[in-house]
Amino acid sequence: MDDTWFAVGSAVWFGLLTAISPCPLATNVAAVSFIARRVDNPKAAVATGLLYAIGRSAVYVILGALLVASMLAAPSVSHWLQKYMNQILGPLLIVVGMILLDLINVASFGGGLGERVGKRVEGWGVWAGLALGVVFALSFCPSSAALFFGSLVPLSIKYQSSWLLPSMYGASTALPVIVFAVLIAVGAKAVGKAFDRIGAFERWARRITGVIFVGVGLYFCLRFIFRAF
Repeated sequence: MDDTWFAVGSAVWFGLLTAISPCPLATNVAAVSFIARRVDNPKAAVATGLLYAIGRSAVYVILGALLVASMLAAPSVSHWLQKYMNQILGPLLIVVGMILLDLINVASFGGGLGERVGKRVEGWGVWAGLALGVVFALSFCPSSAALFFGSLVPLSIKYQSSWLLPSMYGASTALPVIVFAVLIAVGAKAVGKAFDRIGAFERWARRITGVIFVGVGLYFCLRFIFRAF
């Protein structure tokens, strides 16, 4: 039970860290603001944000569930992963930690796709939020890709959770988006203040998480690869 709560808490934290990382956070605010400017009342702005959050979180849930379920469904792959997962996690956590600490620069992919889709769906009203949520979720930034593929997926495989952990991750990525949708409905000034505060928190949270990842990765390497203790 304790391990399950730890896994759920980790998935939620990875999701929140993904949502407030600079690139996803900027796209979240830009997307909701972009569409909210076309609606004429606060309720519509909030609805746009909710649909955007649903679209974005649904992609993470479905993609994570499919990846984990497909790996666990193949007996040979599942057996190999369960046998060597601890050895794999060591180097993987170190790499993810170094990405979070900006020690490794990884080019983002999918850039520009969201802008092109945004122009196409601009006239859809609040439902454009759903489309942009899906597109922006698929346009992984280095930090979000590292957290999703390098942290959530291995964690879900380790605990053989094809739906629970991806769902917790996806839901937590939606929380900051909903907050920003409400703030946009209130006023741009509130968004600016919240953006600055979340940005400052994200820098410290990302660095602390990166240091922990590197430390845990080194521990896993020493224990499960080099058998130091």
